Amino acid sequence: MGPLHGLKVIELAGIGPGPMAAMLLADLGATVLRVDRKEPAGLGVTRPPEFDLLLRNRRSVPVDLKDPEAVAFVLDLVAASDVLIEGFRPGVTERLGLGPDRCLERNPRLIYGRITGYGQDGPLAQAVGHDLNYIALAGALHAFGRAGQAPAPPINLVGDFGGGTLYLVIGILAALHEARQSGQGQVIDAAMVDGVANLMTQPHGTFAAGMMSNERGTNVTDSGAPFYDAYQCADDRWISLGPVEKKFYAQALRVLGLEELLGDQWKRDTWPAAKERIASRIRTRTRDEWCKAFEGVEACFAPVLAIDEAPHHPHLQARGTYAEIDGITQPMPAPRFSRTRVDKPKAFRPWAIEDAGEILGPWLDAQAIASARRSGVIG
Repeated sequence: MGPLHGLKVIELAGIGPGPMAAMLLADLGATVLRVDRKEPAGLGVTRPPEFDLLLRNRRSVPVDLKDPEAVAFVLDLVAASDVLIEGFRPGVTERLGLGPDRCLERNPRLIYGRITGYGQDGPLAQAVGHDLNYIALAGALHAFGRAGQAPAPPINLVGDFGGGTLYLVIGILAALHEARQSGQGQVIDAAMVDGVANLMTQPHGTFAAGMMSNERGTNVTDSGAPFYDAYQCADDRWISLGPVEKKFYAQALRVLGLEELLGDQWKRDTWPAAKERIASRIRTRTRDEWCKAFEGVEACFAPVLAIDEAPHHPHLQARGTYAEIDGITQPMPAPRFSRTRVDKPKAFRPWAIEDAGEILGPWLDAQAIASARRSGVIG
């Protein structure tokens, strides 16, 4: 059933970090209802619903939020909820009549989670943007890439889901814990720029200590060091080496037959030459041959697997990290719990009026559902 069994969440349909936050809560047992638009908004990168994996483990109800009756209907749902998630620009839900003040008036214990790029206030609060812009502003994008090359976008993991989704979920869970003591809800202002900036805490300390420069591709963990990088093999596939600790580096160099490089590990002026020697040696064998050579060796080694290769790795198969749901391979819920184990996720099922009782039952009684059907708010 999951550790969040019994938690009821309303998700106002959006893109990216909001839906993933709803998915994470649903994966861990929460009952989540997605309030969809009756007409698709055409936002973001659209895909057929069966491939929009962030929608899994919940049902939806389409409503017209410009209709006052529909807004009243959503407020009835809010009154019976623990959490609301919205990802509009600041002020939009207020104009719709679903802002924090009105929702908390209906439900004083409600946790109202807001996720935006730039936050609810500040000069850029109303600016448009995407992951790339948020990580650029927060100082993260500048650090990604190799020496002498342009910053490399790390797909939309760092801003949308690292600095956005995860910090929104942390805020929601923290507020739920506090509400157990105070009996009061509150509003979570989760800004992706804030989350990404927080993710950069360690680099800020490293930079202040003079151990990291602004020149990307020259530092320990950004591909500057020979002992922390990806290397191309004879078959054009790649392996990763990350033996930062001396004892692990020694083991890696032993397998590579380059033990003489160990004494210069932290001499930065030797790094380019050492990297070239390691790269040349790794190009002499295929990825699978290096996997066999490093098997059982404590050298911080792993093959670089493509998105369709990862589910087939023996370790990930043994842990059940991936599973196939309705013909689509996808990651399973994380983290794991010793007692309140989570169920295998269910694929997203779109709204069907014949399922109204099942979908809305956790929030509304039969009379309220019938009234919504008669008025045309749902249908």
